[in-house]
Amino acid sequence: MKTLVLTAFLALSSTLALAADPAAGPRPREACKADVAALCSGVQSGGGRVASCMKEHSAQLSEGCKSAMAQAHANKKAPAPAAQ
Repeated sequence: MKTLVLTAFLALSSTLALAADPAAGPRPREACKADVAALCSGVQSGGGRVASCMKEHSAQLSEGCKSAMAQAHANKKAPAPAAQ
């Protein structure tokens, strides 16, 4: 579970996670906005600092944030559909 959460946090800061298919559910940046504000408001963005803060507070994250990060992780791992 820790590996999944860590990977999801890394996906949160990656371009691929931010470009996830909107039909697949809320993007981590949107779903975790309140969590970032509540838990990491004093952290300067950039260099993975916010992702690190979120990892430190993983037990306190909302279910919506955890779910969005897990979905982004799953989308990133899913193979691309075959071209026709």
